[in-house]
Amino acid sequence: MPLLGGDRGAGLIPRSGGVRGRGLEAIAASGVMPGAGTGTKAGVPAAREPETRPGRAMELFPRCANPDCASGWIRLWRSRSAPVFERGWCCSPACTRARIEAALWRELGPKAAGGESYRHRIPIGLAMLEQGWITAAQLRRAVGMQREAGGGRLGNWLVRSGAVSESLVARAVGLQWSCPVLSLDRHDAEAGAVLLPRLFVDALRALPVRVAGGRLLYLGFEDRLDPQVAVAIERMNGLRVESGVVESGRFDQAHREALLAPYPPCELIEAATESGLGRALANAIESRQPVESRLVRVHDFLWLRMWTRRQSGAVPRPNEVRDLLCAVSPRSGGTD
Repeated sequence: MPLLGGDRGAGLIPRSGGVRGRGLEAIAASGVMPGAGTGTKAGVPAAREPETRPGRAMELFPRCANPDCASGWIRLWRSRSAPVFERGWCCSPACTRARIEAALWRELGPKAAGGESYRHRIPIGLAMLEQGWITAAQLRRAVGMQREAGGGRLGNWLVRSGAVSESLVARAVGLQWSCPVLSLDRHDAEAGAVLLPRLFVDALRALPVRVAGGRLLYLGFEDRLDPQVAVAIERMNGLRVESGVVESGRFDQAHREALLAPYPPCELIEAATESGLGRALANAIESRQPVESRLVRVHDFLWLRMWTRRQSGAVPRPNEVRDLLCAVSPRSGGTD
């Protein structure tokens, strides 16, 4: 039996009462599918649900996510179901490139976040002095040791001088940043390694401590928080991030363990211009055909993550994702 009806405009949609000759776009817009099993008699229109039916129809027939797509292709007519970029299907390499360029403007443009604005924080020595944890003489001694050595964190010199313990210094840092002191009793290096590239763990000294309830990530730092890293992980993985500090000695040991854990594959790329960068990112997505991919900026890096398999939770397996990193400089507007 032929698949097409007598009218070529009917496409693959069979004729039905009230929709003869109507195209798929009109059907999707109306929210009423022909022959829908609503329990009504033939020829009697089903009850309309204007608030929900159109959404259901668009889920059944998703369109290209590029708002400037010239073809307006619906996925039903396309043989490809990927790639997907930031929850939107791209019908062609050109549309993938267009969506990547829009994301680059978002991450690198004049409205891109430039990091947390400066906040005055009371020096750690004065904070501990105010709490009565050290004396003025102990503070002067530690400052003198710091000057003689030519630098170093004051908290470490207070510990070396015997004035305080590492746990007390961590509490003082927590007061500075208004954040909790995190325990490493349940730290799982391998589980945390899948949440961000190894380069960020190493260079930015960010330590994924553990994921609670599949939705909340505890992210540890040693002497200062990094809000950009926390926000990037939230945007990329859909987790809520609670940042905190960890005792210096315990942080060093856990950080070394984290660097030895298995990470998802990661590729570093270079691009001289934004146009070249957009082309390289779009080519990577077209080559991998991910079921989902996202782009975020972390300080001077752009981080593209591609999911090769659909996942049910926020924490994927290392073999289900692939990362791509590119160093960026202040926006110059260059093209090639």
